[in-house]
Amino acid sequence: MSSPTHNFIIRDLGLQSYEGVWQNMRAYTDTRTKETADEIWLVEHLPVFTQGQAGKPEHLLNPDPIPVVATDRGGQVTYHGPGQLVVYPLLNLRRLKLGVRDLVTCLENSVIEFLGGYAIEAGAKADAPGVYVEGKKIASLGLRVRKGCSYHGLAINIQMDLQPFLKINPCGYQGLEMTQLQSYVEDDVRVKTVIEPFMQVLIRNLQPLKN
Repeated sequence: MSSPTHNFIIRDLGLQSYEGVWQNMRAYTDTRTKETADEIWLVEHLPVFTQGQAGKPEHLLNPDPIPVVATDRGGQVTYHGPGQLVVYPLLNLRRLKLGVRDLVTCLENSVIEFLGGYAIEAGAKADAPGVYVEGKKIASLGLRVRKGCSYHGLAINIQMDLQPFLKINPCGYQGLEMTQLQSYVEDDVRVKTVIEPFMQVLIRNLQPLKN
């Protein structure tokens, strides 16, 4: 499914393997031109550990039987699985006159604002990208910029099995606890039900950056 929103094309890809979406992101970035529209891809991934370019093997404690993919984003190791909303902003940063730090801040602030809608107090850390609630990490972030365009992105834990995070040092931090939206609300929440409210926040925050 795809739809244009404020000059962004939004694609809901559903449940997909990681490697296929990654290769499609790379191909999209490599073949886009100055006129190519910016897109935001939304996806849930089948269980996978992804190791960033700076990733160290010692942060993979006991990954089996979940596959490990060495990828080209920034950061260390993280886990993706069903029940996690993954957001890939495929943006022409040069055209938007955005720095990488601007995009990181926008993504983090969008998660913080989105969680605020559930009366959850969240925050970011200057030295550890992502979003945290009560010291636990609820959203992870890793980007790659190529030809002035961004890919990879953001993963927000909604309602998922958090046990695989115990098989790694998440984002390279020993003992870092992970959490999810469902732990802080009484109503049942699913990825499909949070896409619209999150995207409303993200598009609103990205829009001023386009002007």
